[in-house]
Amino acid sequence: QLQLVESGGGLVQPGGSLRLSCAGSGFTLNYSNIGWFRQAPGKEREGVSSISATGSWVDYADSVKGRFTISRDNAAVYLQMNSLKPEDPGVYSCAGVYGLEHPGLISYEYEYWGQGTQVTVSS
Repeated sequence: QLQLVESGGGLVQPGGSLRLSCAGSGFTLNYSNIGWFRQAPGKEREGVSSISATGSWVDYADSVKGRFTISRDNAAVYLQMNSLKPEDPGVYSCAGVYGLEHPGLISYEYEYWGQGTQVTVSS
């Protein structure tokens, strides 16, 4: 099965920044639409951001709009997270799917996933 690998998580103070990366394990993401999701302890998983295979279309959850930026290059998909808030922590996972014109923020749209990277926001 196709697998993704996330990196870049860690501990950051409120107002700080982190940059997450998502890459394919043994394959490239050239043809993959990618979504970022997060899940905090005791809470359901929520969609954060998504980007089309070409990078021409992006989407953001209202809670992160204006603070997070999704992008991609030949090697990986990135999520730049600025002005982090106490409500932003959790395990951040990336997921991929082929063939969507406008990938959204719904978990069931995606076919393959990474194991996630931990993001902690604390002073």
